[in-house]
Amino acid sequence: MATTRTTFTLDREMAEQAQLLHVNVSAAAREGVAAAVKRALGETDRAAYQRVPEQPDDFWDEAEAWGEA
Repeated sequence: MATTRTTFTLDREMAEQAQLLHVNVSAAAREGVAAAVKRALGETDRAAYQRVPEQPDDFWDEAEAWGEA
């Protein structure tokens, strides 16, 4: 997996608590960004579906019948 370096700002108090609790800030940031991306993808997908909802399609009923001999 290719990675990229990035920088972000963290509240001083939060950084101090993380250090005291031995929290791996880089790993926590990766987890947080991954969760945010997953959530945003879900929201984008949901919005796209709401703009263009699926409609019943008779093609698939007939396509399933093709496999029946």
